[in-house]
Amino acid sequence: MKLPYEWQIGWRYTRAGKRTTGNGFISFIALVSMSGIALGVAALIVVLSVMNGFQRDVRDRMLSVLAHIEIFSPTGTMPDWQLTAKEAKSNPEVIGAAPYVDAQALLTRGDSVNGVALRGIEPSEEPQVSDIGKEMKAGSLNDLTPGSFGIVLGADLAVNLGVTVGDKVTLVAPEGSITPAGMLPRLKQFTVVGVFESGHYEYDSTLALTNIRDAEVLYRLGAPSGVRLRLTDMQRAPAVARQLVHTLSGDLYIRDWTQQNKTWFSAVQIEKRMMFIILTLIIAVAAFNLVSSLVMTVTNKQADIAILRTLGAQPGSIRKIFVVQGVTIGFVGTASGVALGCVIAWSIPWL
Repeated sequence: MKLPYEWQIGWRYTRAGKRTTGNGFISFIALVSMSGIALGVAALIVVLSVMNGFQRDVRDRMLSVLAHIEIFSPTGTMPDWQLTAKEAKSNPEVIGAAPYVDAQALLTRGDSVNGVALRGIEPSEEPQVSDIGKEMKAGSLNDLTPGSFGIVLGADLAVNLGVTVGDKVTLVAPEGSITPAGMLPRLKQFTVVGVFESGHYEYDSTLALTNIRDAEVLYRLGAPSGVRLRLTDMQRAPAVARQLVHTLSGDLYIRDWTQQNKTWFSAVQIEKRMMFIILTLIIAVAAFNLVSSLVMTVTNKQADIAILRTLGAQPGSIRKIFVVQGVTIGFVGTASGVALGCVIAWSIPWL
């Protein structure tokens, strides 16, 4: 199929133009504009790919420890947690539920003291709501048997305390006993039965796990603190949480994983937006260079334009010639940038 003459002339202007010094300079400017667009698009793809990959990697590490949704009572305990778990699992998007105890404590060994978030879990049910069992470096969650007062530590926490599997640590609970000498904290010796490593420092350095029955005894709780849920799609957690507000009985609090790390995810989103704006401005500068090269081309081709007008070409057709040239440069630059960006983004894991 024969192309309209506007396309033919526009394409010829794009690929030719080195017969004179002026045309050669204009072609150089067009090449620079094309290269600028390509590099800008490639940088945009690479940076956003890296940011998205980083966010997804950190999110997956967090969710290897966290549940998608947590349900808890304002009173601190949930005696009817089985009913709550049953009601929650009636939602088709909920695929797992497990009770938990959430508490704060100090762990000591020798001169080392670390504040920890102590989580009481049911080892047989924990795999339904988290992947922490797959992150074990040593030991197993099944070693957290009731009454044994075993404890599983994050890898960095174990290093800070200088302990390994089989060592003893002392847990200091904030709830103590009132004596004539004042308030005395409750102390209990635990045996380290496992070490996990999620890859997320916040949890590896502060989280400790124990059997839910031992946690209830230590903190004098008559029931778990709440229920943790796992969903078919983690991205649906906020929507499912809103649904559960209307379907669960009782006065309960519900929070999803996005609320637990809202500050971090908000910061990443802001960074992504700012990087997108900055890189878009780089592409805009290249586009302005393209416009400048087209203006110079029009000025340089005044004689050609006069000949075309003499031959009967309409002003609209002449404009179309230079539009074709600009679109060609922009398309080639964008396509080259997309190809280059995809290749670099795909190669990043091996760089």
